[in-house]
Amino acid sequence: MSSIRIALANIEIPADPQDSVERALVAVREAASAGAHIVCFPEAYVPGYPWPTRKRQAVDASFLQQAHERVARAAAENGIGVLLGTERYVSEKPRLCVLVIQPDGAVAGFQDKVQLDPYEDPLYEPGNERRVFEIAGLRFGIAICHEGFRYPETVRWAARRGAQLVFHPHYAEAEAGEFQPSQFADPRNSFHEKTFLCRAAENSCYFAAVNCASAGSPTTSAVVKPDGTLLVFQPYGQAGFLMCDIDPALATGLLAGRYRGDESYSPFSSAA
Repeated sequence: MSSIRIALANIEIPADPQDSVERALVAVREAASAGAHIVCFPEAYVPGYPWPTRKRQAVDASFLQQAHERVARAAAENGIGVLLGTERYVSEKPRLCVLVIQPDGAVAGFQDKVQLDPYEDPLYEPGNERRVFEIAGLRFGIAICHEGFRYPETVRWAARRGAQLVFHPHYAEAEAGEFQPSQFADPRNSFHEKTFLCRAAENSCYFAAVNCASAGSPTTSAVVKPDGTLLVFQPYGQAGFLMCDIDPALATGLLAGRYRGDESYSPFSSAA
């Protein structure tokens, strides 16, 4: 395999949970039509991230199950792998997670968000393990929002287990008075986009971050090469797919493999 095409669904924020499902179904079809092998959605795209300034309808396990089944059918009908930012219930409290679906519609599993943002503590329970997945010959891990921004070990963990790319579904909207960038990793902006470059370079793997499209967004979707240089980014606030071809052979995992720190402090299991 010389290259694989990935699509980051840098699409509009859904109006409500039902709208999120319909938009996701359209996006799966469109990404497949554009030749993508895998499409990745932002954090909690279905049913929608509960941003503090947004009101969101509550959803139950039944709604999520039906939504996941519909997206899985769309993946099979279009022959594309899907990483759906979503939620699931393991107990009475939901978890933020990414549902991984194979191109034949089979569910490969979930990556739960292990490291929650403090704001999320009252809303969600954390997961307790990390996984790596494979679609179309590409081995990858997933670090969800806060995890990838503030916990480098979430990306290193995957790279040390053979991940050639780590997807970073996240969610960020503009807040009043903050800097609104037009160029990737602008020095006047927050630290967040700079971490994309670091996570790739310090682990010799690709790093693919995906956010929703919204006016004045402080972060956009971007793909960084294993040497820490930017491959491509989506214009800020512009809805659409960020598409690119990557060469997995360039992701050697060299620097991640040279890490000699103690991983025993981490809450992550070694499940793969």
